[in-house]
Amino acid sequence: MASTEGLKRPTIELTRGAGKMKPGRLLIGLGLVMLVALVVPRLSDLPISGRFETFVTIFLGIFIEAVPFLLAGSAVSGFIEVFIDKNSLARVIPRRPLPAALVGSVLGFAFPVCECGVVPVTRRLYQKGLPLPVGVAFLLAAPVVNPVVILSTYAAFGWGPILIGRLVFSVLIAFVVGLLFSVTRPEDVLLPETMAEIEQGQLEQERPLKKSGPIQARLWESLAIGADDFLDMARYLIVGSLLAAGMQTIVPQSTLLALGTGPVISVVAMMVLAFVLSICSTVDAFVALSFTNSFTTGSILAFLVFGPMVDIKSSLMFMGVFKRRVVVYLILLPLLFSLVISVFINLNLGW
Repeated sequence: MASTEGLKRPTIELTRGAGKMKPGRLLIGLGLVMLVALVVPRLSDLPISGRFETFVTIFLGIFIEAVPFLLAGSAVSGFIEVFIDKNSLARVIPRRPLPAALVGSVLGFAFPVCECGVVPVTRRLYQKGLPLPVGVAFLLAAPVVNPVVILSTYAAFGWGPILIGRLVFSVLIAFVVGLLFSVTRPEDVLLPETMAEIEQGQLEQERPLKKSGPIQARLWESLAIGADDFLDMARYLIVGSLLAAGMQTIVPQSTLLALGTGPVISVVAMMVLAFVLSICSTVDAFVALSFTNSFTTGSILAFLVFGPMVDIKSSLMFMGVFKRRVVVYLILLPLLFSLVISVFINLNLGW
């Protein structure tokens, strides 16, 4: 009975985090309404049936190509919750600022979770004694620097500047932000509730996984958690695919080109889009792919780097771990670094 409760705890945490996403969903709904209100007048002299067929084709292309990667990411998330002993990992992680921030930036290879799963995982790792800079760097980098997202980005863009730039800049930004947090104390950053759990002897200590039950039962439990993650994230994929397809179908190409070719405004537009859409990092590469003919390379990278680090739903989930002013820093620092890097690429590299 005790092991069953331990296995169900991650699902409860994810549900609580999901409950904080309602304002994000409201903003997405309002964005859809505004989009329709702006473009419907343009349809009066156009064949609606032809536009609708184009819209459905683009939407299905994005959605069908992305679903396998969302399934893979959800399955990995469920496997981690049931089979990976986080205590062993926490004991071998360095505590000096530089190596700690660097390890946190690549820790996603051990815990390949998207931006929805990384927040509760980070909280549990903090409760097991994870150094502060490791957790911050992991929180920002893991949604990109993990095998599932690397594979999905490669499937969308191939081996080239988008894939390499996404990985390098994500690691760089997460490393710098994590290093900045190494000069602060945990009690100045983490919520009192989180600190209390740490000081009370890590209340959510798990039993050794080898004694947690039959392998078949644990496999089914991991699949059940993965299914919950998939159903929770599928809505964001659908909304993101609808918006991307709608913009490509309805909004005039001249408007997109005017917005997407500016070295600065294109970056700002794609960062705002990434924040509002809140698309899972396992599938956002396919949404970004639909904008490659209209937007600059720097703006596409801004979408792929900043979006997984900070969006509406993850910003709200941050508040379950960090103090509010710290959440502001966790939003503004990646935003500024992503903006500077992306604008520099547009102005100087000509990718």
